[in-house]
Amino acid sequence: MQTVQAVYHASSEEKKSTFIAFLCPIEAFEALHVRLKNEHPKAAHIVWAKRVFNEYRQIVENNSDDGEPKGTSGPPILSVMRGFEIVNAGILIVRYFGGIKLGTGGLVRAYGNAAKEAIAASTLVTFEFQTAVEFFTPFALLARFEHYCSTQTLLFQRTFDTQGAYWKMTLSEAQKEAFVSFAGVFETEGFKLL
Repeated sequence: MQTVQAVYHASSEEKKSTFIAFLCPIEAFEALHVRLKNEHPKAAHIVWAKRVFNEYRQIVENNSDDGEPKGTSGPPILSVMRGFEIVNAGILIVRYFGGIKLGTGGLVRAYGNAAKEAIAASTLVTFEFQTAVEFFTPFALLARFEHYCSTQTLLFQRTFDTQGAYWKMTLSEAQKEAFVSFAGVFETEGFKLL
């Protein structure tokens, strides 16, 4: 399975209709949808499809034809995403009507091709399940954990209280295993998983 870590876009044209397709990580989907509605108020349609894993590691899919004839736009995008095994991502396609009706088959092809163009313009990465890890370190261990995160290129969020720091990270299963191995040594010095 594959996913993306940034927003990518591509444009295509079909019988004078313009299709601007965006492929984005699922975390950026809602904000991008709102932004596209604001940036393209004269667009005829903003069609979309998305595939995400739920908390039970099941793929949940959803799509919208946004006023296009039923089944002619959202499902073809979803079908392309399935074909490329893209998960935890969404595709939004802005359509500007060019005055020539495409018909049912034409719409299916046009939206499918637009989705493929966005994927072709993207950098796909292998999807890995991520786990949230939260832990506490006293101030004395701060530098060691900052150094570890820096050398492993791990992103984190951190808050402080009078005793030390509370950390939050999202790690792949391999990263989590390596981190627990590293951090376990410091349990006697105040490190604890939350």
